[in-house]
Amino acid sequence: MGHGAFVGRTEKEDSMQGLGKIRRSWRGAAVAAALCPALLTPLLPAQVSRYDEKQMAPVSDKPPDILSKVGIAQRLNEQLPLSLTFTDDAGKQVQLASYFGKKPAILALVYYQCPMLCSEELNGLTSALQMVSFVPGKDFSVIVISIDPTETTDLAAAKKRGYLKRYGHPETAAGWHFMTGTQENIDAVTKAVGFGYVKIPGPDGRLTQFAHASAIQIVTPEGKLAQYYMGVEYSPKDLRLGLVEASANRIGSPVDNILTYCYHYDPQTNKHSLIVARVVQLGGLITLLLLGGFMLVMFRRDVRKDNKPGTGTKVNG
Repeated sequence: MGHGAFVGRTEKEDSMQGLGKIRRSWRGAAVAAALCPALLTPLLPAQVSRYDEKQMAPVSDKPPDILSKVGIAQRLNEQLPLSLTFTDDAGKQVQLASYFGKKPAILALVYYQCPMLCSEELNGLTSALQMVSFVPGKDFSVIVISIDPTETTDLAAAKKRGYLKRYGHPETAAGWHFMTGTQENIDAVTKAVGFGYVKIPGPDGRLTQFAHASAIQIVTPEGKLAQYYMGVEYSPKDLRLGLVEASANRIGSPVDNILTYCYHYDPQTNKHSLIVARVVQLGGLITLLLLGGFMLVMFRRDVRKDNKPGTGTKVNG
């Protein structure tokens, strides 16, 4: 795919920008509504031990050492290890290099059984791509790699079906790749990307979940990291620009490292608990306040309009 394929903006993108802003606002409101109990009540730690083992630990403002390994180091211009082989959602062994060479890619590192943040990340990506005119498979690839080596092809295939349905264009299936792999290969990719994560106990006390941050990456046709987008909501305009730049093998600039974590540490109990990060909670609350303010302004405007002289029904007589 040549760079010229990305030049110019379609009417579809222009007409859907307003719709996209409204959609993102209502989606933020929905997230906030779901998180209201968490905003109004104390956070409960995940149960990772037997009842008779639980006890209050000394209060500490210092987060656990485990979080020092969680984050995103923006390694722009870093070469992905394209010689690595992963299993795709059809069960085939595929070398990463097969997705590169002619077009850029969007890379997401997640795990398919993540209880919260990964779904928000992929939802945000899919919603943004709905408002970008470029076509997966033709203009760019979407590559999703699980960081959990125990996850299966069936899980990957199910995730692909779900997000392809959400995207609304089943004809682009060849452009979406949901991968699983060995721990060794996962480590090589996460190291190249600068994606730091650690295993943590799930509700049953087993190490089945991960503390990680949320970000997607734009990769050039040569397989070099060109741009990072943090969080779980992505601007269609920024994604489009990132793909345009990456298609010409141009490397972007670092962005503010405002991380959204799939992890929470409660210093009152010295315990770990899994929640959607407070950044998401705050964003949802702000969205609710903005929506409420907007509705109030519009209501008052309508009232003033109705009360203007001369707006009543004129009676001849």
